[in-house]
Amino acid sequence: MIELNNLSRRFGDHWAVRDLSLTVPAGELFCFLGPNGAGKTTTIKMITGLLQPTAGTIRVNGLDLQDDPLRVKQSIGYIPDTPYLYDRLTASEFFDFTGELYAIDDTRIRQIKPELFDLFGLQEHAGHLVRDLSHGLRQRLLYAVSFLHQPSALFIDEPLIGLDPYTIRLIKDLLKQKAREGMTIFLTTHILALAEDIADRIGIIHNGRLAALGTVDELRAQSGISGSLEDIFLHLTKPAS
Repeated sequence: MIELNNLSRRFGDHWAVRDLSLTVPAGELFCFLGPNGAGKTTTIKMITGLLQPTAGTIRVNGLDLQDDPLRVKQSIGYIPDTPYLYDRLTASEFFDFTGELYAIDDTRIRQIKPELFDLFGLQEHAGHLVRDLSHGLRQRLLYAVSFLHQPSALFIDEPLIGLDPYTIRLIKDLLKQKAREGMTIFLTTHILALAEDIADRIGIIHNGRLAALGTVDELRAQSGISGSLEDIFLHLTKPAS
């Protein structure tokens, strides 16, 4: 479970996120939508401990991030929109290194690596340096290592960037499966069709504030718009005239 209470972040005189209160229960696939600069990535970076909030509290699985940051970070996974990987390691070495960071036993790493490399089509690239992998393969590797420590919550900033249709289908199906198994998924995307397809609930942030929250049908009722999610989104986030 993810609990945000009056979460805010200011950069100088600009409030990137303002008074955000939100609860995402365990096992929910939650999509966080908003225009560029609305506060989506800032929110994810605060929840994952990469940015310090200006105000407010963050709890993950009952743990306060400020009081117990290490245990929170050990229990979550994070896939940024522009990931950094160690280019001079092979894909296999990067997987092992990540497992060591999470203090996973070497035997467990060796057991689970073939399973995840098969799942993400990485077996034939296991010995290749990360720097020689295509963008799509690097993204697949990042997904593989993100599931290595079996996180209770996974945060993804733009999950489908640079992926081919086969991998897109794989990721969509996998995220749905993981949510059914109890993992909390919190993702941001500009692909509204993706959110409409996979989300249990959707939050829309605009100018740093939560503008709407609920299922697509609930968003229709809140907005008074009977059309598609795109229609609702454009109505709620239109620039002030």
